[in-house]
Amino acid sequence: MRLPLPRRRAPHFKAQAVIGMDFKTVSLDDYRGKWLVLFFYPFDFTFVCPTEIVAFSNATEKLRELGAELAAVSCDSKHVHLSWTMQPREQGGLGQLQMPLISDFSKKISRDYGVLVEDEEDELCGAALRALFIIDAKGVIRSVLVNDEAVGRNVDETVRLIQAFQYADEHGETCPGAALLSIAQCSVRAAG
Repeated sequence: MRLPLPRRRAPHFKAQAVIGMDFKTVSLDDYRGKWLVLFFYPFDFTFVCPTEIVAFSNATEKLRELGAELAAVSCDSKHVHLSWTMQPREQGGLGQLQMPLISDFSKKISRDYGVLVEDEEDELCGAALRALFIIDAKGVIRSVLVNDEAVGRNVDETVRLIQAFQYADEHGETCPGAALLSIAQCSVRAAG
């Protein structure tokens, strides 16, 4: 499947996730009426993945103040996710998180979101690319970011994007690229 673009409805998903120390079923429907930062990462027990997952988890309250929730997805099993959360951070684990770790063991979610590596010649074959989707409260994709696996994502930029989209929605204005430091800099009337 092709990568879904901004302004399109987010592909529906339903899967098992690790929340705290429990396995629970989560779906896109659970986030209806809220913004969702849905981010994909290649593998559990790797180097870059825990640094950004912990950083996003630490920003949960900041995002919730914006009406946004977080969910992380990889193609690892729910059992591997649980094992990773049980391992202390100082030993390469995640420890307790403030968001679900979704198991895409069937690879359907990664495929539907266009981030599954299926080239058998690629060492990441069978894994998701490092991707981030910002989905608004109506279930519409507002932003898509896909990185090579070597570089993680930035929590502050994700927060800024959500603030900018919310500002634009509320005020009918746009946020130019120069408005990097403050949403107050967004003051250009939207066309149309």
